[in-house]
Amino acid sequence: MYIKICGLQTAETVAAATAAGADAVGFVFAPGSPRTISADLALELGREVPQGIETVGVFRNQSIDEVVDTARRAALTTVQLHGDETLADVARLRKEGFRTLRAFSAAAYSALDQVEKQAWESERILLDAVEPGTGETFDASDLHDGSPSGFWLLAGGLTPHNVAQLASTLRPQGVDISSGVESSRGVKDAQLIRDFIEAAQTIP
Repeated sequence: MYIKICGLQTAETVAAATAAGADAVGFVFAPGSPRTISADLALELGREVPQGIETVGVFRNQSIDEVVDTARRAALTTVQLHGDETLADVARLRKEGFRTLRAFSAAAYSALDQVEKQAWESERILLDAVEPGTGETFDASDLHDGSPSGFWLLAGGLTPHNVAQLASTLRPQGVDISSGVESSRGVKDAQLIRDFIEAAQTIP
């Protein structure tokens, strides 16, 4: 089970995530979030991330030129697009040397036609609640035609207490959490991060 801890802002929580076994740590660059940080801070935090663990930047409806510039300045390995970005945008980012993740709400993914779904099957995608980062629970009923057939991450309302049940039911390849490991909005808790990773690692 691939595990991503998102919205990190401190060295303590980055260390907690990487030491506990996270496969990726995420930094938010989308405007308007209480978790948004600068490229300089992400660069500093990323220096402490062991090789082999992805450092992911989260962007939402920002120009691809801005995304590339920020990702380079932060020395990210991976860019996560959380808005209306296209397959062409994803291809551009890969050409620039980044791995990618493309986030959809479950409802938005289900609304894609079969040709569009097939086009995204070869990409890594993330299915989230309608409004990311709010703790709103993922609504599996939105997946009218079932889960994606390719690599996908489950996000939206996950906690250390429900991740095993939800992931065992929906069978994603990985899980992504942000607000579910916070002591208050935007403030990550190192022990909750460790608890979440431990719970996710029990999923067969």
